[in-house]
Amino acid sequence: MKVAVLDIQGKDTGRKVELSDTVYSIEPNNHAVYLDVKQYLANKRQGTHKAKERAEISGSTRKIKKQKGTGTARAGSIKSPVFRGGGRVFGPRPKDYSFKLNKNLKRLARKSALSIQAKESNILVVEDFNFETPKTKNITNVLKALGVENKKLLFVLAEPNNNVYLSSRNLKSVKTVMNTGLSTYELLNANKIILSESSLEGIESNLTK
Repeated sequence: MKVAVLDIQGKDTGRKVELSDTVYSIEPNNHAVYLDVKQYLANKRQGTHKAKERAEISGSTRKIKKQKGTGTARAGSIKSPVFRGGGRVFGPRPKDYSFKLNKNLKRLARKSALSIQAKESNILVVEDFNFETPKTKNITNVLKALGVENKKLLFVLAEPNNNVYLSSRNLKSVKTVMNTGLSTYELLNANKIILSESSLEGIESNLTK
C-alpha cells in the first residue's frame, strides 16, 4: 500500500511511502482487538473502592435489647446491616483489575487496528517537522492545513519532541505518542492517525518481531 507524504501545509510533497502489508493490510482479528482494549481499560481502573462491613463499623458491641419478649425480631448488634449506620453486606473491596496478555496477541491487535484505520483511509503520513517554540497555535495551524481540525487525532512520532508535545497538550482532541507506545485502544479511538515519516520504520519493526 502506497501513501502520499504531506508537508505541514497540507500539500503533497510528491513522494510516496510504502506501508507494509503485514502491518496495515491484514485481516483484522476482532477477538484480539477486544482483549487488548479490555486490558487497556482494565489497567486504568484504580480498584480502590471500599465499603465498611459490620466488623469495621465503630460502635458499641452490647446487645441492644433482650432476646425475647419484645414482639420484634431479635437483634444482637447495632452494627448489623439491617440497622441504619450498620455495616454493608458483601460491599466492594479493593481489587486489582489488571491482567496479562501474550505479546504476540497484542501485536496482532495493533496490526488489526492499523489495518482497520488504513482500510477506511484514516491514516495520514506527514514529513518530519518541528516547532521553534511550544505554542498551541502552531499545532492548530498544522491541523487546519491538513483539514482535520475537528477530528479526534493521534499523532505518532519517532522520537521525543518536546515542542510538538507541549503544543498539542492543551488540545483535548489531540494525543501525541511515540511509535513504541502505541495502544490498540488509542488507535481505534482516533478519527485520524497522523504518522510522522520517520515513525513508520519503528512501527513496522516493533510489530513484525
